[in-house]
Amino acid sequence: MTPDQITLVQESFAKVVPIKEAAAEIFYDRLFDTAPRVKPYFKGDMKDQGAKLMTTLGAVVNGLRDLDKIVPIAESLAIKHVDYGVQPEDYADVGSALIYTLEKGLGDEFTPELEESWVTAYTTLSSVMTAAAYPEVTQ
Repeated sequence: MTPDQITLVQESFAKVVPIKEAAAEIFYDRLFDTAPRVKPYFKGDMKDQGAKLMTTLGAVVNGLRDLDKIVPIAESLAIKHVDYGVQPEDYADVGSALIYTLEKGLGDEFTPELEESWVTAYTTLSSVMTAAAYPEVTQ
């Protein structure tokens, strides 16, 4: 990621924070609509899950300038998600739901340049996560 892309992602996420509960709801509604097979992964209260999602996303976004610190956390999280049944192909659905959520939440501010920056950030992290959780698939 370029420094400009990181700035775009961080500045746009700051605009999502005030609407984080609505954003989490949009995200999960979209994810379950487009990938209903993932719904059984989620056993608890979805408001709590949404809060966890936004907290984790915030930590990752804030750490984009120091990938050496967030990569091990992302890898650990990915390995933990295997126990929930998460499959490598689920990462694409999560990425699509994230981009959809940002587009809906940011409206006209979600420019093609911003979308590209978010896709780059998500692809970077999801690649690291799938490699950690599914080394046999990513070899």
